[in-house]
Amino acid sequence: MTPSVSVVICAYTEQRWDDVLAAVASVQAQSLDPHELIVVIDHNADLHARLARALPDAIVIENQEARGLSGGKNTGVAAATGEVVAFLDDDAVAGPEWLRTFAEGYADPEVFGVGGLTLPWWATERPRWFPEEFDWVVGCTFTGRDPGRVRNLLGGNASFRRVAFALAGGFPTHIGRTSARERPLGCEETEFCIRLATRRPGARFVYDPRAVIWHRVPVARQEFRYFRSRCYAEGLSKALVTRSVGVANGLSVERRYATAILGRGVARGMLAAWRGDPAGLRRSGAITAGLLSTTTGYAVGTFRGLTAGTSR
Repeated sequence: MTPSVSVVICAYTEQRWDDVLAAVASVQAQSLDPHELIVVIDHNADLHARLARALPDAIVIENQEARGLSGGKNTGVAAATGEVVAFLDDDAVAGPEWLRTFAEGYADPEVFGVGGLTLPWWATERPRWFPEEFDWVVGCTFTGRDPGRVRNLLGGNASFRRVAFALAGGFPTHIGRTSARERPLGCEETEFCIRLATRRPGARFVYDPRAVIWHRVPVARQEFRYFRSRCYAEGLSKALVTRSVGVANGLSVERRYATAILGRGVARGMLAAWRGDPAGLRRSGAITAGLLSTTTGYAVGTFRGLTAGTSR
């Protein structure tokens, strides 16, 4: 039997007005109708009032927790009544089979989460220096992520059984984005998946690339400065995750990513340069710079955690 699926979209700024409407329209055009569509507004009363008027067929509510994406998601989960809760970024649009693919993934009772493929929707065109291995920097699926069972899902294109939140609690509000003006932290879904798997042994998460969405990448996020900043912030986030769930769980996937996937990416860029594509060297350099920035962020975040622990 196909489970009912509630969709949650978290929004926070009027600057993404058209994006939010496009995201909502893509949900309303699904081949499988959502059980309900919940739009959570992050501490912005004007935006809440405006969207409530513009979206009469959606449930438009205000974030009842701390400012930020985690609080907004938790508020959406609390309001949801479907058997499954799916999350879509407010600056993304879903393909027509997105929800149906998610729902079919729950035929196995041990599957507690299903995620999909997120493709970049570049404002101009893909920068030639930007390595596909780092598409996670702009909220998309990186090259090297294999379909099937995964340790964790990626938050902007993911779904979970609603009972999972009763088992493990909500997304951690001390991890993840809190403001567009602050460092672009993340990993709230990583910590949640690891915590759920610990509290519900046997729970599985599946990545199914047939559940496709397109995530908008504005010009500012196509710049190397943002690339480096986002990598550093990811390192800080990983330090928070490992502090919560331990190093073994928190970095098990990242070790393979750094050694195998990034290693192949550097080699591929150098080979492309040898074959006449000068941007190949730039991609190899960006991979190295991204790894160094992430590692530095992790080291700084770990040191801060140790310092905070000893000062208590």
